[in-house]
Amino acid sequence: MKNTENTNEELLLTKDGFEKLENELEHLRNVKRKEIADRIKEAISYGDITDNAEYEDAKNEQAFVEGRIITLEKMLRRARLLEKSEDDHQVVLGSTVKLKDLNKDKEHEYTIVSTAEADPSEKKISNESPVGKAILGLSVGEEVEVKVPAGKIKYRVEAVN
Repeated sequence: MKNTENTNEELLLTKDGFEKLENELEHLRNVKRKEIADRIKEAISYGDITDNAEYEDAKNEQAFVEGRIITLEKMLRRARLLEKSEDDHQVVLGSTVKLKDLNKDKEHEYTIVSTAEADPSEKKISNESPVGKAILGLSVGEEVEVKVPAGKIKYRVEAVN
């Protein structure tokens, strides 16, 4: 998988994806930092910090949160919002696509997003995933065979929004 955090190239995001990253950054800056500072202060009040597990845990969490803040700031600086194509019948980044699995006669619906936004539990798949890559540029009615870890699946594009 491509590392989207440490590169200088443009990061394509949907409006929802951009807002989600902004909200996470806001929460880390304004809520988590304060919570961790309070935990550190409390741990210090216990006395000697050399053998203080609570202090160590809070410092580790602080380092993680600060690292995530830096990562999110970099991602948002190079983010470009996706513009929806005029051709609503062709699969592009940001499209919600209804696919028919022709092997199992079953339908699936996915939104094609950048790697940074991919979340299969929310039916958001990356444009770099096997299915995402295979269906980009297709139109309603077109079929494609996709090689996935479980074998090959044949899909037909039923709808594009």
